[in-house]
Amino acid sequence: MRPGLCSVTFRQLTPEQLVPLAAEAGLQVIEWGGDVHVPAGDVERAAQVAELTADAGLLTCSYGAYFRADPDEPLTPVLDSAAALCADRVRIWAGRVDSADASAQQYAQTVARLRDAAAEAAERGITLALEYHRGTLADTPQATSRLLADVGSPALTTYWQPSVGVPDAVALAEYDAVAAHTSAVHVFSWWPAAERLRLRERAELWRALFTAASAQASPPRDALLEFVPDDDPALLASEAATLRALLTAEAGEPAP
Repeated sequence: MRPGLCSVTFRQLTPEQLVPLAAEAGLQVIEWGGDVHVPAGDVERAAQVAELTADAGLLTCSYGAYFRADPDEPLTPVLDSAAALCADRVRIWAGRVDSADASAQQYAQTVARLRDAAAEAAERGITLALEYHRGTLADTPQATSRLLADVGSPALTTYWQPSVGVPDAVALAEYDAVAAHTSAVHVFSWWPAAERLRLRERAELWRALFTAASAQASPPRDALLEFVPDDDPALLASEAATLRALLTAEAGEPAP
């Protein structure tokens, strides 16, 4: 798995400021967010950010979009920006309500829109991946698995992140349930609810997660840092070092 960063971790920084920080921290990839850093449809800005990223020796692993799969919501501007970024994956959101609260009509509309979106993306050599998150139809392992099956497209996968407030064993069981369909992991340590901790403070969770992932035939491609305490850029180097050490250890190499 490649160590990387979600740019939304530092919305207060410009790409020009963020890229050297990520490179100096020893990260390999960046997921560029579509809300601040690379707005959907602004292909000129996307191309500039792609050049910045490449010049620093980094790769754009994905485009973090805020496409919600509303019935008439266009995906084309999102794909245009992803292509200009040289990103082959776009992270999207499955609707706007928890899976338990969705009506049959809402569910069917979201499935239909995701199916069409996946087909449009695939035509351009881009895959889509669901944000595994409350407030969407991909808020539990069961709901996510059902949604992926109902859409039925190889161009649609999911991300995974630990659900807020659950203990390590529950988080790991949730990962196991969607592991075969997971293309990337958002890496952060929140506990006991949304209190942001340093990554090392839940190292056992991430050590177990990366052990499980390394045993898969097709592990997630990327492990992406997200949301450090206080949104503090000064913490990136040490958080990245922790992530790299965890990944290196699970690859069977001595940790630095």
